[in-house]
Amino acid sequence: MDSSPLASPSRANIRSSIQGVHCARATATSGSWAQGGAIASSRQAVTEDVAAPETPRDRARAPHRHRDRDRQGDRAGAVGGGETILGMNLFGYNSQHTAGVPTSQYGPYNGPVQGYQPTAVLQGPLRTASGAPPTSLPPSTAAQSTAYNQYGQGDVQNGPAMSDQLQRFPVSQPYMPGSHPMPYQQYAPLPNNAQQLPNQMAAMQISGSTTNAPPPPPPASQSYGPPTSHHQTTASFPLTGPASYTQYPTPLQNIPSSVPQGGNPPQHPFPGQPVPVSTFTSPPTSTGLTGSTLLPPSGVPRPPVMHGPPLSGQPQAGLPPSQPPTGHYPPQLNHRPVGLQSGMPGVVTGPPAQGFQAHPSQPSQGLGPQQNGSFGQVRSPQPNFAAPYTGAPSYPSQPQPQQKRLDPDSIPSPIQVIEDDKSNRGTEPFSTGVRGQVPPLVTTDFVVKDQGNSSPRFIRCAAYNLPCTSDMAKQCQVPLTAVIKPLATLPADEAPPYIVDHGETGPIRCNRCKAYMCPYMQFIEGGRKFQCAFCSCVTEVLPHYFQHLDHTGKRMDCYDRPELSLGSYEFLATVDYCKNNKIPNPPAFIFMIDVSYNALKSGLVQLLCEELKTLLDYLPREGNAEESAIRVGFVTYNKVLHFYNVKSSLAQPQMMVVSDIADMFVPLLDGFLVNINESRAVINSLLEQIPEMFADTRETETVFGPVIQAGLEALKAAECAGKLFIFHSTLPLAEAPGKLKNRDDKKLINTDKEKVLFQPQTSFYNNLAKECVAQGCCVDLFLFPNQYVDVATLGLVTYQTGGSIYKYTFFQAQVDGDRFLNDLHRDVRKVIGFDAVMRVRTSTGIRATDFFGSFYMSNTTDVELAALDCDKAITVEFKHDDKLSEDVGAQIQCALLYTSCSGQRRLRIHNLSLNCCTQLADLYRNCETDTLINYFVKLAYRGVLSNPTKTVRDNLINQSAQILACYRKNCASPSSAGQLILPECMKLLPVYLNCVLKSDVLQPGTEISTDDRAYIRQLVTSMDVAETNVFFYPRLLPVHKMDVDSDDFPVAIRCSEERLSKGGIYLLENGLNLFIWVGMNTQHDLIQSIFNVQSFGQIDSAMTALPMLDNPCSKKLRSMVDMIRAQRPRFMKLMIVKQDDKMELLFKHFLMEDKSVNGGASYVDFLCHMHKEIRQLLS
Repeated sequence: MDSSPLASPSRANIRSSIQGVHCARATATSGSWAQGGAIASSRQAVTEDVAAPETPRDRARAPHRHRDRDRQGDRAGAVGGGETILGMNLFGYNSQHTAGVPTSQYGPYNGPVQGYQPTAVLQGPLRTASGAPPTSLPPSTAAQSTAYNQYGQGDVQNGPAMSDQLQRFPVSQPYMPGSHPMPYQQYAPLPNNAQQLPNQMAAMQISGSTTNAPPPPPPASQSYGPPTSHHQTTASFPLTGPASYTQYPTPLQNIPSSVPQGGNPPQHPFPGQPVPVSTFTSPPTSTGLTGSTLLPPSGVPRPPVMHGPPLSGQPQAGLPPSQPPTGHYPPQLNHRPVGLQSGMPGVVTGPPAQGFQAHPSQPSQGLGPQQNGSFGQVRSPQPNFAAPYTGAPSYPSQPQPQQKRLDPDSIPSPIQVIEDDKSNRGTEPFSTGVRGQVPPLVTTDFVVKDQGNSSPRFIRCAAYNLPCTSDMAKQCQVPLTAVIKPLATLPADEAPPYIVDHGETGPIRCNRCKAYMCPYMQFIEGGRKFQCAFCSCVTEVLPHYFQHLDHTGKRMDCYDRPELSLGSYEFLATVDYCKNNKIPNPPAFIFMIDVSYNALKSGLVQLLCEELKTLLDYLPREGNAEESAIRVGFVTYNKVLHFYNVKSSLAQPQMMVVSDIADMFVPLLDGFLVNINESRAVINSLLEQIPEMFADTRETETVFGPVIQAGLEALKAAECAGKLFIFHSTLPLAEAPGKLKNRDDKKLINTDKEKVLFQPQTSFYNNLAKECVAQGCCVDLFLFPNQYVDVATLGLVTYQTGGSIYKYTFFQAQVDGDRFLNDLHRDVRKVIGFDAVMRVRTSTGIRATDFFGSFYMSNTTDVELAALDCDKAITVEFKHDDKLSEDVGAQIQCALLYTSCSGQRRLRIHNLSLNCCTQLADLYRNCETDTLINYFVKLAYRGVLSNPTKTVRDNLINQSAQILACYRKNCASPSSAGQLILPECMKLLPVYLNCVLKSDVLQPGTEISTDDRAYIRQLVTSMDVAETNVFFYPRLLPVHKMDVDSDDFPVAIRCSEERLSKGGIYLLENGLNLFIWVGMNTQHDLIQSIFNVQSFGQIDSAMTALPMLDNPCSKKLRSMVDMIRAQRPRFMKLMIVKQDDKMELLFKHFLMEDKSVNGGASYVDFLCHMHKEIRQLLS
């Protein structure tokens, strides 16, 4: 559809009118488009039409036009697969640009202009939240608004609710005095340029739902919003992309909106728009359209349609043109406004304008102030109404009219998508036998049946239908990636991979590409040969492996052999797969304990030594083995190193001190690495003596590089792989290899030199990491800093050896002991493979080109890991090197060679087959957003090593906009360019991407330390899809709604402050943090049953564990906390946050749909910003 601003007047009018009916049709048939029947997934449409007045001929033609468009809509629905539409159409008056309003370069909004005295404002009837001034509405409108403008106590709306049926009239329907009762008070006759109020939008709720639901009940109490005493400021959202994308040659046509609870007023003016004559399509329901055109009161002549206002950046009469006006538009005392208020539901606008000139004789369109891309339409001044005042208020406490903007309930909800997937796909087992089948979401609890493709717990892809050509891949910009977790833990009801032993001959492999035998290999010539699925080479079948084929060409023993019928399995490796052709020794664990002053004072040494006495009974063991084969050793250190001989024949342990740390060596071989059961008495004696030996130390300096060197040398001497557990507290300032200096400098944030904060300050640890990987020496690092320790440098060896890093800032044993000991237990006991090498093979046409995770690579194909545990994931990117075939598809095989905890060399194989397509719509229909985000965040977090964070953020936005713009251009049904159309599988891409952009690594606040940013960056790099999903969009559970008689959790709510009720209790978790937030109006009975105190004020915010009470609520909540902790790889310390408490700011940091104090955009604002980016690409 032609959306050019220069289209002919009549075409624009007809097109606008038709567009509205088409979009309404999409709404009414949301869900399946029953007549067309081509789309199974939901197609949500929320639109606005802004059309020119109709002529009598237009009206006569209207019914036929609408019917034709209905038919066209049904046909068009089949084009792009399921998609979500959020849109509006803003055609200009006769589709012409306003004279005197140039297209201009947009800069970020830099805050309101100070110095204007606020005009007196009529106090509106609606309650306000922080940053959301009161609204002045006619009485009936205000009354109706409460239906969606307030949430009851604990009644949080995650989706649409309104279903009132309102009649929609044509925009040009003649007015018949007395024919319609008017709820509005009468006004004096308005002059001819008064604007109609298009719909009773104030009483509507825009939504994408297709189900009728009753209006929400009257609120029991005011819903919780930001404190009204704080005047919220807005930070500008940076414009992205090259300069060519910052002009607006065409009018931006935007997303419909409703009023978010407690929303902040929009803030940027939107220039360069043609003048719309506004007609709005009302909210969709399952039965049709709602809404009506409000007519003037009886006795008042019907006013002609009025044109839009001057822009909010446009000088008003009497104001100097150089003064950049901004701010709100309050109604005046003597009149209530008639017409569309700024930010009326349904309008989404664009970026700010600079330097507009007013054109007094010609109407112009203005779009209201915005927040980082939240958009609202502004009505023009009317006679007898004072011009909108153009300055920010001087007094933050002065009430102002509430600016309405995009309704969060009308945009895609992560909670709705998660719950839909649970109900649709959580009941049946997921069978992997079908090629290219998209699995359930990571948030869905489901059972996997391996029928030839690997379980999604092992491999998840961003796209399960790959483009056949590289040109197609470049066009869509969807990264072809897989997140592989080779040693993932499986639920109890799923069998672990079978172990296949082919004896001395070893695994069966292709002669050319060395791919391992898998279900995709094709046996030919009666079973004597097989053709490789990856390179098509034909290989002879060894005599002992021969088997006849059945009538379908399958081997007779197909279902008896895991490698022929399953997607995941293991081979026992022969000596050929071992270093130096020698069977490896069992691995070792070495515990290396910092005994400097800080470590002793915090209680760390005492706590650790006491725990190790029992923890060593839980070392990893093989299958049903009675005891672990892993040997253990102990080292303590400060400026020097102390080795301990704990040989079983000794009565007491022996200490050996190495003070020559410049040339590290191990002073003993026999007695350093021992079997735990044989030397238990000596080890227990040592663990009791260590805290006493160093109790009076005053040594504050430590070394770090020599500690790793000592562990490495010990493993070399024992000729085995292993892991070092290093417990370290301070920056290594002592004179020694790897000595560091304090280089913390927050002044570098948001500069081109910021990247050095993430880079190691010396090459020493790079070289040391390389040596460790070669030996199979993995490093797990537990940090207990009270100040800067340079995590970016100290964590480098951990990162490159496949280890884990843990950080406990300001550690105190009494407060943080539980968290530390739980982490240590899990780290010591988890499934792990040592001295590992991973290679990913692909069928002809694609190849693995890039890898993200905690590992080391000495060449372009082999991922080398000193160790790999069950929590680590590796993200792989694929690129085309040839064409793919739709018939054959694409195959991926991941092979991991590793040493088990018993010293057995094994190969774990995971296979996955994907579809290939020549149509972009097929690709977009089979994508997974969670995996896509996992790739994007790892790409970005690696990017900060070499680029400024702003560049990294811009690149993410640009690529995502290109993905969505390509869909819009090539796959979506024909519709107005002003609609934001999202693929059904990617409708959560904007909200999740915004969470990544607002993360502490990419957009830090002043309160986060440089070490914390480096720490988070390293953690996220090895996360799997489930972990990144909850880390960037936390789970928020309403505790007060939990069913104590059910095992299920209460349904989560969206991560926004407006969803919180003052009368509720909420649990928030993101895999690293665990909060319980308590509203100040929570019922005393609930507080008593959970916290064992009488009232809100008596709750102790310092508690880190819930009291053990014998009542259903307490038991259920404690059970929920335990289950959540069990789902995550790291123990989450519980924090109690009371409403309006000082800790609430930290809690709000994780409400990811809201605007962040760091300047990150809200979800609503970012969605509008993405729409703008997509429009620029399409234009």
